[in-house]
Amino acid sequence: MVAALEISGLQAWYGESHVLHGVDLVVQPGEVVTLLGRNGAGRTTTMRAVMGLTGRRTGSLKVNGTETIGMATHRIAHLGIGYCPEERGIFSSLSCEENLLLPPRLQGATGGMSIDEIYAMFPNLAERRNSQGTRLSGGEQQMLAVARILRTGAKLLLLDEISEGLAPVIVQALARMITTLRQKGYTVVMVEQNFHFAAPLADRFYVMEHGRIALQFGASELQAKMPVLNELLGV
Repeated sequence: MVAALEISGLQAWYGESHVLHGVDLVVQPGEVVTLLGRNGAGRTTTMRAVMGLTGRRTGSLKVNGTETIGMATHRIAHLGIGYCPEERGIFSSLSCEENLLLPPRLQGATGGMSIDEIYAMFPNLAERRNSQGTRLSGGEQQMLAVARILRTGAKLLLLDEISEGLAPVIVQALARMITTLRQKGYTVVMVEQNFHFAAPLADRFYVMEHGRIALQFGASELQAKMPVLNELLGV
């Protein structure tokens, strides 16, 4: 089986700052994988490097078997990747539904969700479909940011801190969303500070420290790894 995402020896820089120091990571189709680590460990930079949004990158980055290390960001996106950054990037002057109507379907992609499917998954957005972006709550903006990606037909989703600062009821809705996406065959890579949100959802975990992978393990090993996770993360 060809991996949905295969990272080997990834180094990345912002200007003169050397941030990633040889990251190795593999995500199989249909998996939910969580990147854990303290702030500054390199998790968001790993996501951005996959999308070509850092400075210089070296190593290997394969998406569904296609090497992307030398590709421009728009070409990488067209391989079927959707990136939801921490800052969300909602168009505040547009309504919720106008935001959803903006993204183009990826060329050759099948199965981008319809507006009706989006509203079935996110009833909050259906209620706020005519509300301006600035009038949405933080949780509704986060739902909209993820929903917008699902419209494109992308099957590999990179989600950066989607639960951060949100009310528990919204976090629960996002957890249900990820479970549904897995059932539909999506591949999800999450950066999460909220261990208790990520733990029940992920098939596998990678822990980053100082721009490297310090630990990797499967969901079945979670309890056994808790002592070292406490040490690495302060869980």
